Amino acid sequence: MASPLSPIHPLPFLSSSSTATILTRRSLLLSSTLTTTLRTTPLSLPPQLDTNITDRVYLDFSLCPTYFRNATAADSTPLCSDPSPLGRLVLGLYGNLLPLTVSTFKRMCTSSSYKNTLVHKIFPGQFFQAGRQGRSREYGEVRLPPALDLPRNTETVDSKAFLLKHSRPGVVSLCLSENDDDDEVKLDSEYRNVEFLITTGPGPCPQLDNNNIVFGTVLEGLDVVTAIASIPTYKPSERIRQLNDLAEFFGDERAQKGRTLWNRPLKTVYISDCGELQVTKPSMSPTLP
Repeated sequence: MASPLSPIHPLPFLSSSSTATILTRRSLLLSSTLTTTLRTTPLSLPPQLDTNITDRVYLDFSLCPTYFRNATAADSTPLCSDPSPLGRLVLGLYGNLLPLTVSTFKRMCTSSSYKNTLVHKIFPGQFFQAGRQGRSREYGEVRLPPALDLPRNTETVDSKAFLLKHSRPGVVSLCLSENDDDDEVKLDSEYRNVEFLITTGPGPCPQLDNNNIVFGTVLEGLDVVTAIASIPTYKPSERIRQLNDLAEFFGDERAQKGRTLWNRPLKTVYISDCGELQVTKPSMSPTLP
């Protein structure tokens, strides 16, 4: 009967410590190779956005202690007989980056189309909205004059227009996802979206990113932004919210109309004046976080 094979003994020059040394040297060699590759491979940087300020406009805000009365005369007639001024916002606009959006907003200011219109929604700790369009200016809504002839804003379908973020207080943005213009106005073939929002802080609003177009920043008047943000708003009870959700589930159109009252300011705050500021050197580069 054949004798069993004798066990194979490890060679004396390949001890466990020698094997560990070989593996360690290989690891170091691989690590060195990867480091060299990363250093020599250029990184793809995000595109540089031109946020130079090309235009400056102002918005004056006021409170109306009495009820916001209906307009019975020309649009230039004050809609509040005894306003209480809140202050002025000076906005810097990114005309190189978003020429169409900036041009439309600037023309709305210079034509006084925003004048005597309401801040219609305030979301505490986030942003407020203004420039809502309705069927008439009786309720402080924007009514675009036919002579204004605003161009169609093709930037609303350009992915590059959504790269700037709502990262801090004082960001000026064109309302798209948050737009609540009157449905009948939106059906008009000449409809142009001019509703805007301004972030109030203290933190960022990431839920607005990639859905609304940032086209400017507040240069002066952040204290006015804070004052507007502190105005109390209508907040429905939990039961009303549940009933509204149920009505929406069953397709009741009144559910959507009911939600238009949510986050409405309980005090009348409106744009009492607006226009363009002519400066010698309008172009400047703000520091964006």
